[in-house]
Amino acid sequence: MSGTSIVGWGMSLPDKVVTNFDLEKVLDTNNDWIIERTGIRQRHLGGSTESLATTAVSEALKVADLDLDSYGGLILATTTPDKTTPGTSALIHKNLGISGFAFDINAACAGFIYSFVVGHQLVKSMNKPIVIVGSDTLSRITDMTDRSTAILLADGAGSLIISPSDADDCLLGFDLQVDGNLEEILYCDLGGYLKMNGKEVFKRAVRAAEKSTTKVIEESGYTMADIKLLVPHQANQRIMDTLCDRLKIPYERCASVIEETGNTSSASIPLALVDAIKKNRLKAGDLVLMTGFGAGMTWGSALLKWG
Repeated sequence: MSGTSIVGWGMSLPDKVVTNFDLEKVLDTNNDWIIERTGIRQRHLGGSTESLATTAVSEALKVADLDLDSYGGLILATTTPDKTTPGTSALIHKNLGISGFAFDINAACAGFIYSFVVGHQLVKSMNKPIVIVGSDTLSRITDMTDRSTAILLADGAGSLIISPSDADDCLLGFDLQVDGNLEEILYCDLGGYLKMNGKEVFKRAVRAAEKSTTKVIEESGYTMADIKLLVPHQANQRIMDTLCDRLKIPYERCASVIEETGNTSSASIPLALVDAIKKNRLKAGDLVLMTGFGAGMTWGSALLKWG
């Protein structure tokens, strides 16, 4: 088998739902203000990075229906590991009983893109299926009295499984970047809460995502008109709207779950993609453009062919 395909997908959200009306009781804000600024109506809080990821991957494994001994390994994208060591990926690996390696990648909200690209290359070299999962529990590093972050951040997990295939490669092109000089606009010290310069993040994120996606599309020989589904990091509705406008992609071709899930960092892209898959928004041959950006500042894009 010389090609690759996405053969499994799954997602997980905590049971606890916190609405904007709940936040009104503890923050100087209101439902209308939050929706106008972020597009978020509710978010899910709770669970551990391990438990959410285990549930999401378990669902993906059922969809893929492959022998657990056939897997090459598992890659976890997360900014919120449950322990300093071992990596949370090892705990997920233990829970599921699959074969192969396990390791964590921390590239913030671009982590799932990084993990997908690395995982795809490993599928090609090992000729074995690889599990990719993004899982974050941002509520653990959120100051719930800070209006600038408490209204945005949430918890969740999403997973894809890439497998060797007789079809063409599912990954047609990618771009991965980082600018450590921008670390100060979005960071979280050990033991502390996440700090964010919202205006600067907005500006830098839109610029980086536009440049990155355009680079991938042009180098892959396509145009934005060929894209059937744009799957951006679910950071803020206004960022996604602006990105669609700049890329000239109609918003109806954008995958969005931010209204119900908030910003779940490494989990946001797979959550949006899995939601689109479950709603039958993709058919064989469709082009999917994923793009993410986050602390670091990291960013990246990947062009997929659905099969």
